[in-house]
Amino acid sequence: MVKSLRGMNDILSEDYERFTYFINTATAVAQKYGFHFIETPLLEETALFKRSVGESSDIVGKEMYQFTDKGNNDVCLRPEGTAGVVRAFIQKKLDKAGGIHRFFYHGSMFRYERPQKGRLRQFHQFGVESFGVGSVYEDATMIMMVADILKACGIGYKLQLNSLGDQNCMPQYRDSLVSFIESVEDEICEDCKRRKSTNPIRVLDCKNEKCQSLYTKAPKLINSLCENCESDFTKLKKILSDNDIEYEIDTNLVRGLDYYSKTAFEFVSDDIGSQSAIAGGGRYDRLVEFLDGRPTPAVGFAMGIERLMELIIMPESKRNGYYLGAMDEDAIDIIIKLTHNKRNSEKAVCDFKAKNLKNHLKGADKINAQFCCVIGTNEIKDGTIWVKDLEAKSEKVILLKDF
Repeated sequence: MVKSLRGMNDILSEDYERFTYFINTATAVAQKYGFHFIETPLLEETALFKRSVGESSDIVGKEMYQFTDKGNNDVCLRPEGTAGVVRAFIQKKLDKAGGIHRFFYHGSMFRYERPQKGRLRQFHQFGVESFGVGSVYEDATMIMMVADILKACGIGYKLQLNSLGDQNCMPQYRDSLVSFIESVEDEICEDCKRRKSTNPIRVLDCKNEKCQSLYTKAPKLINSLCENCESDFTKLKKILSDNDIEYEIDTNLVRGLDYYSKTAFEFVSDDIGSQSAIAGGGRYDRLVEFLDGRPTPAVGFAMGIERLMELIIMPESKRNGYYLGAMDEDAIDIIIKLTHNKRNSEKAVCDFKAKNLKNHLKGADKINAQFCCVIGTNEIKDGTIWVKDLEAKSEKVILLKDF
């Protein structure tokens, strides 16, 4: 028997209901904020992610599904969503058009990593990207949107904040961090030794417990911010406080991708074990320029849908629509026509096999229909249909012309 690949799961039945409920809920929130849907390809040039996510990242270094296609192109399945949206933004010349452009998206991402609860090789993200607004108010808007989506899904969270500075304050901090790393280099992991020369700030994101204990003594970027970055971060904290959004400062929060600057944030949950991050994002003002576009301020976030699935509180399911069934072979054609007509305005499902009433009632329960409608020999003769309202627990026989 051929099985699905490891870490690539099917989405069926109850999981599908939760999945679509989340997508619909998040979409509705994003549209209320004035964002518009964008769809980008699953397959992109590998160079896109090397230049945006960064070759120092684990995603590019270890996890991408990368291959050479039949046209001898170096391509990969997208490991994250932001880079593709930025590529589309530049390719459609929106960077040169100016103005504000706000997008949301959802779809599959691919990373070759060890599958575990809430972390798959094919997984799904809901993401939002905003271009053209340099104000910290847009950063706050991103955070508010995530909070609204989680609240609408009944999911509790903690918000963690940090500032990663910009090109004015990062170089000086980088030098002091490298000096610290060199002082403990004999004790850190091989990944951190590699990151020291490629992107030293990424060591703060290391999951090795020994490394993490060492980095508690590392210099903090938040203490080295330039005046502009300090002002923006102070303003962000005030906006969140003014709007009753609680947060805590995490000075080691750097996010997993190289393109972030200034604001970085994560929403975490204590209810999903060690993989506690359920959403995250921040500002990436230089990414459009890195990908050969016109310099454009940008900020966004992404949410891992699989990590949220067990946390979503589904609304109480209400019966709706019609189930139609035949108790006699001669009634099947009548039932099919009635079902087809009902679908013009309602959910309607029919069973093509003649069954007894008990089995038809079970079928109506299975699809959570409000009405079970059945035609047998007597109904054919009288031109009627038997209808039971499964919510009100009432039943009646009505003429087909009145149905």
